[in-house]
Amino acid sequence: MARKANSDGAAGAENTGRLKQIALTYKMTRRVDSKVGLVVAGVGIVVFGVLLAIGFAIGHPIYGGILGFVLAFLAMAIVFGRRAERAAFGQMEGQPGAAAAVLDNVGRGWTVTPAVAMNRSQDVVHRAVGKAGIVLVGEGNPNRLRGLLAAEKKRMARTVADAPVHDIIVGDGEGQVPLKKLRTTLLKLPRVLPGAQVTAVNDRLKALGDLMSNMPVPKGPMPKGMRMPKGGGKAR
Repeated sequence: MARKANSDGAAGAENTGRLKQIALTYKMTRRVDSKVGLVVAGVGIVVFGVLLAIGFAIGHPIYGGILGFVLAFLAMAIVFGRRAERAAFGQMEGQPGAAAAVLDNVGRGWTVTPAVAMNRSQDVVHRAVGKAGIVLVGEGNPNRLRGLLAAEKKRMARTVADAPVHDIIVGDGEGQVPLKKLRTTLLKLPRVLPGAQVTAVNDRLKALGDLMSNMPVPKGPMPKGMRMPKGGGKAR
């Protein structure tokens, strides 16, 4: 009995925590997207209404209502999730380190190292390694990033010449990848490396070192007032 009570209590606490998280996400989304509540509610009402009407039309209103309730809840969750994600990207966009925050959530199979190269203007290059090879993701001024990316490729060339290297500049300009499409772009890259080779590439890159092991760069969006120390214009 005691064990069951503990289990019920843990489940209740977990549900409460989940509801609080949903409420917090809604509040954060509503700051950016003031119509999110009306849109989500509207989607739910329309889906439920259509399924209920179909239920009446075929002579099974109860079944139609139950199915309508389930599908309406699912549709509301999907719409809310997409609008919350869009709002989150809108808040992160333009902040230094935003790309690193997205890369941290790219999914299993990727090893992400933020800030492998940086200059005094806070243009920064992050690295992701997976079955698609090595992906260097730059955020900042595109003109300065090209040189930073080229230098990082040259630094890695002697160690991981057998792995394909892709470079991405985050932004809304021509040839750039918008922040909200960064994760999708990585996942669409062709997988060409077996798991054992991915591990070997990661091990060799770790031996090169990176800025994170030499200076206290916080994860996620970095403070705007952060300054590079003297001599930190590029990675070793």
